[in-house]
Amino acid sequence: MKAKLSVFAISFLFTAWRRTKSAALNQGTNKSNDSDTNLATKITAGKLILVVFIPFAAGYFLSYLFRSTNAIIAPQLTSEVGLDAGDLGFLTATYFLTFSLFQIPLGILLDRYGPRKVQTLLLLFAAGGAVLFSLGTNTTILAVGRGFIGLGVAGCLMGAVKAATIWFDDRHWPLINGSFLAIGGLGAVAATTPLEIMLAFFTWREIFQFLAIATLTVSLLIFIVVPERKTSIALPTLRHQIFELGSIYTNQEFWKCAPLISTSLAANMAIQGLWAGPWLKDVASLDRGPVAHYLLLLALALAIGSLITGALANWLEKFKVSLLTFFTVSMLLFMISQLLIIFELAPTSIYPWLAFGLLANSAMVVYAHLTRFFPNELSGRVITAVNVMTFGGVFLIQYLIGEIINFFPAGENGEYSSKGFFWGFGLALLAQFLSFIWFILPRSAKVG
Repeated sequence: MKAKLSVFAISFLFTAWRRTKSAALNQGTNKSNDSDTNLATKITAGKLILVVFIPFAAGYFLSYLFRSTNAIIAPQLTSEVGLDAGDLGFLTATYFLTFSLFQIPLGILLDRYGPRKVQTLLLLFAAGGAVLFSLGTNTTILAVGRGFIGLGVAGCLMGAVKAATIWFDDRHWPLINGSFLAIGGLGAVAATTPLEIMLAFFTWREIFQFLAIATLTVSLLIFIVVPERKTSIALPTLRHQIFELGSIYTNQEFWKCAPLISTSLAANMAIQGLWAGPWLKDVASLDRGPVAHYLLLLALALAIGSLITGALANWLEKFKVSLLTFFTVSMLLFMISQLLIIFELAPTSIYPWLAFGLLANSAMVVYAHLTRFFPNELSGRVITAVNVMTFGGVFLIQYLIGEIINFFPAGENGEYSSKGFFWGFGLALLAQFLSFIWFILPRSAKVG
C-alpha cells in the first residue's frame, strides 16, 4: 500500500506540474501587480515545484509528524510521567493552544514579510521545543516543550498556502493545497507503524532529538532554496494591517464557512492526532501492533483523501460544481463516518476509520474559496483568521475528550471506559452538526 501511495503521489504531482506549466506564475502578476516579472518568467513550473512546493511541503510533513506522535508514545508518557487521560489530553493539546494563539500575528507576518522569512524563523522554535520535550521529566516541562513545537510549526501549512497564492494561479489552489495536505498525511503515516518500529531501537526521547535536527535542516532549506518575490505595492503600516482584519471578521462569507471548517478540522486533528489510538485499544480491544497498523491505514487514508478531494474539487469546478457544494456533501459523509465510530456499529472494522481519514481534510478546499473573496495581500490573514478558530477548537476538543473520559471509571487493567469515548466523540460531532446547520442557513445580510 505504501508503494501504491508513493506512485500515486508522484503521478499526482506530475499532473499538477503539467496543469500549472502554462499558468503557474500568473497569480502574482494578476492580483499583486508584481513588478518582478522577469524573475517569474525565468522560473519554470518544474523548478517551482522544487524550490517552492517541496521545501514548504517538508515543513508541513514535520508539522503533522509532531502533531501525531503522542498517539503512539502515549503509553510511554503515561508510564514514565504518570499521566491520566486529562493530563494526556492537556499535554497533547498544548501544541494546538500555542498554534492557535499565534495565528493572528502569523497572518500579519506572512502578509508583511512573506512565508520564506517567517517559516525559517518559526521552525527554529519547533526544533528547540523538540529538544526541550525530549528532556522533559514532568508534565510542566513536557507541556512547555510541546507548546514551543506548536508555536514553531504554526506557519507550516499557512506559509505553504501563502506561498501557493504568491506563485501559482488561483485556479490551481485547490490542487496545490491538496498536495500539501497529502504530504502532511504522509507525516501522519510516519507517526504510526514507522514510529512504532523506531521505538524498538530508540527511546522516544532520542526520536525527538532526531526530529529537532530534521526541523533545523528544513528551516535552513527554506531559507536557502526558496526565492523571494517582491512586489511594487508599498508595504502598509503594521497598524493598517491590523485594521484590515476588520474587513475579514465582518465578512458574511467568512462567518458562513469558518465555523464548519473549524469544527470539522478540529475533530479530525483531535481524534486522529491522539484519541483514535486509545479508542482502538480500549473500545475495539485491539493489541498494540494492530492499533499501530490501524493508525497507519488511517494516516494513509488521510493522505490519499487530501489528494483526491483537492483534485476532485478542482476538476468539478470545470463543470460548475462549486467548492461549497463539494464541501457540503463531503461534510455530510464525514459526519456519517463519525456516527459509525461513536455508536460502535463495527468497532473492529477499519472501514469507518478509512472513511474518516478520506473525508477528514475536505474542509481545506474552502480555504481556496475564502481567499478568492479578498485581495491577495490579505490571503495570509484570511487563512489564519480561520485557523484561530480551528486550532483553538482542537485544543478544547482534545482536552475535553480527556476530561470526559476521566468522568467514567477505568477498567480493571486501566483501560478507558467506552462511555467516555461515546460522550467525548459525540461532543465533537455535535459541534460539527450545529455548524453545518449554520452553514446551510440562507443569508441576506452581512454579519456585522
